[in-house]
Amino acid sequence: METDIISFSSDRKGVVSEKQKPEDGSPEIVSLRPTRFNDYVGQKEAVETLKIAIQAAKLRGEPLDHILLHGPPGLGKTTVSHIIANEMGKELTITSGPTLEKGGDLVGILTHLGEGDILFVDEIHRIPKVVEEFLYPAMEDFAVDFVFDKGIHARSHRYRLKQFVLIGATTRVGLLSAPLRDRFGIFRTLDFYSVEELVVIIKRSAAILNTHMSDDGARALALRSRGTPRVANRLLKRVRDYAQVKHEGRVSSQGVREALALEGIDNLGLTRLDRNYLKTIIDFYGGGPVGIEAIAATLQEETDTLVDVVEPFLLKIGLVLRTSSGRKASERAYQHLKMDPKR
Repeated sequence: METDIISFSSDRKGVVSEKQKPEDGSPEIVSLRPTRFNDYVGQKEAVETLKIAIQAAKLRGEPLDHILLHGPPGLGKTTVSHIIANEMGKELTITSGPTLEKGGDLVGILTHLGEGDILFVDEIHRIPKVVEEFLYPAMEDFAVDFVFDKGIHARSHRYRLKQFVLIGATTRVGLLSAPLRDRFGIFRTLDFYSVEELVVIIKRSAAILNTHMSDDGARALALRSRGTPRVANRLLKRVRDYAQVKHEGRVSSQGVREALALEGIDNLGLTRLDRNYLKTIIDFYGGGPVGIEAIAATLQEETDTLVDVVEPFLLKIGLVLRTSSGRKASERAYQHLKMDPKR
């Protein structure tokens, strides 16, 4: 039985037209990511290492070594991979460890990479072991091995790949297996940003967003950004909304404090979850030490959320101490929460 194909006139209401009308155009997405190392702020040692590696690779006409980037979320690992691709003039393919469930998923990506192209794998420590086995020959020999049939009829075939560059990003480098970690030629750790560096980033982002940002407003926002550019840019958008409605679009330190108070963010940049984490250690477990699983169970949060998102900054500014017996609230944590440590 044949199926009749019904065509509709494009001028009828309710029917999508093939021709795009001016009002149908989606607004251009504004990206706050820098595209070159000259615009990148912070991480001076890591940037200098990558600049030298890129320049040397270009002089030799060879692809880069594989690169492993480690650090807490939001410090620019994905941004660095975009910049490397731009500096090298190569295509960038982005994926993440949890999405590569089978070996075929990875092989399909690898076989489509061109000479010198870059594959960025976020959360690379979460790649399944069976997929990781395919990465070993791919990174070292630029080849993948296929096994056909089974038993006495089994035969192997090696498929040659183009020389690609793997950039792995991880928040928990200790979970990477030694064979995978040792195959990276360049290993760099990204650290939290200083207030001065965040001020530069915030002013640059404010200029891109056409937002009038005063110097004291930029500094007030930087002090509350947890040393993380991603947090700074996210809070900037909330502050911009508040300033547009309440302060005629001008962002001052007073406006920053008022806007972030509505978001539940205090003068150190701690969120409600951060403060609840500290209060749990103090109120329920006498200030510690206490295991992370107990804290997660009390807060009804995932352990990974606390380890990857909450703890790095609290450890950095000294509000939490990590001991062999567990987590412990510091004296500074009591002072910040205005609680008596003798209680």
